[in-house]
Amino acid sequence: MEKTMQDKSPVQLAFEAAPNKTIQRIIIGIIATAAIIWSISKIQYNGVNDLGVTNVQSVLRALLKPNWDWLTSLSGTSIPLLMLETIAIGWLGTIIGAILAVPFAFFASRNITGSIPSYGGSILITMIRTFPVFVLGLLFVKTVGLGPFAGVLTIGVASIGMITKLYIEAIEDIDNGILDALDSAGCTTIQKIRYGIIPQLSASFISTAIYRFEINVRNATVLGLVGAGGIGFTLTQALGNNRWRDAAACLWGIVIVVLIIEFVSTKLRRSITQGE
Repeated sequence: MEKTMQDKSPVQLAFEAAPNKTIQRIIIGIIATAAIIWSISKIQYNGVNDLGVTNVQSVLRALLKPNWDWLTSLSGTSIPLLMLETIAIGWLGTIIGAILAVPFAFFASRNITGSIPSYGGSILITMIRTFPVFVLGLLFVKTVGLGPFAGVLTIGVASIGMITKLYIEAIEDIDNGILDALDSAGCTTIQKIRYGIIPQLSASFISTAIYRFEINVRNATVLGLVGAGGIGFTLTQALGNNRWRDAAACLWGIVIVVLIIEFVSTKLRRSITQGE
């Protein structure tokens, strides 16, 4: 005898009430499989380059005995000074991106400007995000010349897209009930922003900026490849001239700094968002 509605558990009732999406899932699976097959057909494998394997082996061996003098020195173009320059590029670029992202985020938020203006803002942000870091780096190097300043501008503009996207999510999740309460209490617009919006967004905004700083430091390490400052140019020179121990010193500097920044930033984000 079939179970009556009262005999069935809430889980069974929910399962039976769920729409049947079998055909939709099959279609999605076929499309995904076709896309994978097509992608594989476009990839050409020409075998392993023996010279490349030799170079990789040389770098791995050099990691065990890097140029310690270059790695620990604080004069000239030593690794610590190059990494400090790289961190400075990432930090200033993050500050610029985080500040510029605020007006973009408010303009592109549906609960602030409405559907049509926010759609236009989303298109603008997407256009900014389409430019890879290397392309922006080349553009700014051509515009302002070689050096860290081009790297700062590159990191700042490249950060706007991602930071704005995360800012928008935070803005659209704010509790409008608080704003309604402040409005009913006769608060001005400035007071509503000060006491209703900023307290809800500050922790999320700061956490997002710190997370982006982690990414920007890693991006800044390779911007030197296009002449935008940082340790990337020195690393490229060392690899190009077969100076494996110098290259290993650069790699160790990058690894150590990135690990430290990731550890500290993770602690800071947890402290800000979770109060730990």
